[in-house]
Amino acid sequence: MERYRSYRSVTARKGLVSFETSCKETDLHIQADTNLEKDAAAWVIEARISIEEYARNNPGFLESFAPLPVDAFAPPVVRDMMESAEVAGVGPMAAVAGAIACHVGTRCVERTSGEVIVENGGDIFLWLKQPVTIAIWAGSSPLSGRIGIRVAASAGPLGICTSSGTVGHSRSLGTSDAATVVSESVALADAVATATGNIVRRSDDLDHALEKVQDIPGILACVIVKGKKLGIWGNIELVPLKMARKKFV
Repeated sequence: MERYRSYRSVTARKGLVSFETSCKETDLHIQADTNLEKDAAAWVIEARISIEEYARNNPGFLESFAPLPVDAFAPPVVRDMMESAEVAGVGPMAAVAGAIACHVGTRCVERTSGEVIVENGGDIFLWLKQPVTIAIWAGSSPLSGRIGIRVAASAGPLGICTSSGTVGHSRSLGTSDAATVVSESVALADAVATATGNIVRRSDDLDHALEKVQDIPGILACVIVKGKKLGIWGNIELVPLKMARKKFV
């Protein structure tokens, strides 16, 4: 299966250790001040078991494209997915990558004294002490890898998540090259990125999609790329980047 992972070679954070862990569809790239590869692998399995067992006991959980009633007795990672999906108006699996990134990122923060960055297929958990720039990858768009979001140091976690109708294996009902959402909740950023990407089928849809994002509580900013067109909302700093765009298989 084709995967766009060449960006990982250009996202190394100085002073941090980089490592990867994967389990089935989950593929994490993690940076921290300590190598927690074995622990991270266990945390990924922990999260996936919670989701898979809940899905087995609740038919329709995996397939739903609409929010499901939030189950107060669901495991924390599942409840995070359901609550975020309810706000965004999508199915709970639209938040799965962000929820897992947050689950593992939070555990990493508990075991380190420095920064933590967890990337799960374009959905990112950030715990920063210094500013960082996150590149926006948008498939064949000429803007792909050419713009980035400048993120200041923060006292708590931050999520930056991207949905695409032209890149990757995740299901999108739209055709945006990238719908990137910023929130303090990684799962919510993931769910809203999906909802936003679903709206965009033509370049004329960007304004409508950004209007919808503004009405969602908990969202800090949004960037949408469709071909040569760029839409932006929120208190966000975009910076130009010079990066080669390569496809990694």
